[in-house]
Amino acid sequence: MLIPWGGVGCCLSAAALYLLGRSSGRDAEVLRSVARAGSMKDLAAILDTASKVLPLVVAVSGRVGSDTPLICQQSGMRGVIVEETAEQHFLKHNDAGSWIQDSAVMLSVSKEVPWYLDDGTGRVFVVGARGAAGLVLTVASEVFEESGRTLVRGTLDYLQGLKMLGVKRTERVLPTGTSLTVVGEAIKDDVGTIRIQRPHKGPFYVSPKSIDQLIMNLGKWAKLYELASMGFAAFGVFLLTKRALQHFLERKRRHELQKRVHAAAAQRQAREAEGGNATSDVWPHVLLYELLFSFDELSTLPEKNRPSCENFPPLTALGCKVWYFIPPG
Repeated sequence: MLIPWGGVGCCLSAAALYLLGRSSGRDAEVLRSVARAGSMKDLAAILDTASKVLPLVVAVSGRVGSDTPLICQQSGMRGVIVEETAEQHFLKHNDAGSWIQDSAVMLSVSKEVPWYLDDGTGRVFVVGARGAAGLVLTVASEVFEESGRTLVRGTLDYLQGLKMLGVKRTERVLPTGTSLTVVGEAIKDDVGTIRIQRPHKGPFYVSPKSIDQLIMNLGKWAKLYELASMGFAAFGVFLLTKRALQHFLERKRRHELQKRVHAAAAQRQAREAEGGNATSDVWPHVLLYELLFSFDELSTLPEKNRPSCENFPPLTALGCKVWYFIPPG
């Protein structure tokens, strides 16, 4: 029986979606259990009374600030994280001989300075925010610089099968003054500076959404993954059941036909034995049976897997029907 890869693929997709849903659900439950600091002043008091052994995962909100902010070259915006990218856009020949547009990254630079969240009652420094979930950088500027056309450049592009269009420069920034919610491990050093960093085990979010919005969003995705998993699982089981039923009916049909052929051959052999000719018409029935089933099996094999280079097309592709005729006894 050929493996029904469609059904197997649907079941594997259902399992993957189920695991994603479980992961999102666990993240939502973890965020519900996170300690919420009403203010930076409250967070400092919590750290003073918290256990020094177990890590303290908290959620704090405030506005982004820095003593040494970065200044974007194109837009002039002030920020604490700046990413600059330069993409070369060009046209190139494809196999059909037509021009298609493509691009390649020429430059990708990311800068970050020490920054903090401030809510008016205190400051909390954030460490390693670029690796946190939920971080969204604002597009500060997008500039497209067209490539200059010279004879030498045009000749080189023609020989390479390329047409240079220009360079697209993009700046993304986390501006100062942005309201953020940070979820992570809070620690306090000897001089009293509070930092939030990625915990050894637990959530780490830097997001413009509040913690309630994060929990609701994760719960929504968990439900969607669960529904999609159920749908893929049901469809996969349907495909597997359908293929198994087809295989069972085919085997049953072959078995019944085999019994009829053998019964007819035995009856004719008995009659011929009574008349003195035991095998006059027995072998034609057996050979017909073997021929029909051998041809049917070969026609279902892929062309590259057939022995002796047989190239019989499937019976269904020929659009014909094979009628098995068993003469009456």
